[in-house]
Amino acid sequence: MKRFFMSLAGVLVLLLGVLVFNAVRFSAPSKPSAPSYAIAVAPDADELAQQLSEAIQFQTLSQENGNADDNEAFNDFTAWLEHTYPKVFTTLSVQRFNQHTLLLHWQGTASTAPVLFSAHYDVVPVNPGTEQNWQHPPFAGTIADGMIWGRGALDDKGTVVALMASVNALLAQNFTPTNDIYIAFTHDEELGSELGSQAVMTYFKENGINLAWSLDEGSFVLRGIAPGVDKDIASINVTEKGFLNLKLTASAAGGHSSMPPEDTAVTLLANALVKLHNAPLPGSLEGVSKQMYSNIARHMDFPKRFLFANMWLFKPLLNNFLASSPSGNAMLRTTTAPTMLSGSVKANVLPATATATVNFRLHPRDTIDDVIAWVKNAIDDDRIKIEPLEAFEAANVAPSDTKGFADLSEAAGAIYSDTIITPGITIAATDSRFYSQITNAYRFTPMVITLSDVDSIHGTNEKVSIDNMINAVRFYSAVMQRQ
Repeated sequence: MKRFFMSLAGVLVLLLGVLVFNAVRFSAPSKPSAPSYAIAVAPDADELAQQLSEAIQFQTLSQENGNADDNEAFNDFTAWLEHTYPKVFTTLSVQRFNQHTLLLHWQGTASTAPVLFSAHYDVVPVNPGTEQNWQHPPFAGTIADGMIWGRGALDDKGTVVALMASVNALLAQNFTPTNDIYIAFTHDEELGSELGSQAVMTYFKENGINLAWSLDEGSFVLRGIAPGVDKDIASINVTEKGFLNLKLTASAAGGHSSMPPEDTAVTLLANALVKLHNAPLPGSLEGVSKQMYSNIARHMDFPKRFLFANMWLFKPLLNNFLASSPSGNAMLRTTTAPTMLSGSVKANVLPATATATVNFRLHPRDTIDDVIAWVKNAIDDDRIKIEPLEAFEAANVAPSDTKGFADLSEAAGAIYSDTIITPGITIAATDSRFYSQITNAYRFTPMVITLSDVDSIHGTNEKVSIDNMINAVRFYSAVMQRQ
């Protein structure tokens, strides 16, 4: 017995040694050498801020019931672009799709590997009753405290202005790219992109234009958002989640509420929702999620590195830990979110039917059919009718070992020098889900954001710093210089 315990102790010591050795090796890579190009331009801060201020003042609202002004603000905005950046519009060719989406084409000298930059200029409305909570009026474009305030500052007019300012500055230096550069400004991203990026994608397909890559919104330089990491994280996202709405309908005898049966439509529906809540779709550190967290973990303290370096042993523990936060959970799995409920029209009437809409954001590992099958199995009740509504699959995953990804990484590293750069997953929908059907689609806005900035997108007090705008122009012009 003594010999057994001595042998066991030896094995444990050896195992511990292996684990520690793995953790020691699992450290941040050495800082790469400086990129071989200079940052191309030095933007005028006041001019840049004024341009975004003016852009915000056009109320290019995407509303579910249509635009009351018949898109007059969209016409005015694109006219403003032409007036503000005349050299861009006289040098680059311009096409319009469905009247309001613009595609600019900058002819290169060789045109062997064209690229696409994209941004949208439509914005969501301000939530009714919240206008008084804004520090500055949401469509005034106020410049104050080193910020430009207003709806669209981050999502996504700041990018539109930064892209235009970048091209304008490079043209002033008589720069011409080697490869063709396309720039799309879409007008209905907030409504699903049926008329904007879909039309742009179709144009490229029909004309046999094989893009090397595309760049759109979808992530930022994240500051203070990942727990346990002091450094900023530039997440250049290589895919995005899919989308599925399911309508659940429970039916039962209606009637007066004074004599309810054992099961009503409401209780049947409630039971189905509880079953879904208790049966989340499987999630795990794998694929892009694993790559992202592994890259970030290399910059954590030793105890956390110890766990990630030995994922073969601690993966279940890490999965549970990451799933305990909403952001971590969203990276690991397809999420389940009941969002809409309806039942009786009166408090004392039992409804004949009760309905719920459940929204799923599909991880790239899951398909729409996978999720529907999972839901049917989890509910396991023939009295619940399950109907798919709006749906689209997760986007194709772009590789992170390409020249395009390297160009984006090097430019980000040149501007944000002490930053972790990693592939990631966009958990919301963007225009890139269409671009990913024809090219390697990347998602990254080169601006630093914090948790309060995240809350302001589609929320209150949306704003962007002038420094962020300057760095965005430096980033885009640097990447364009590499094409």
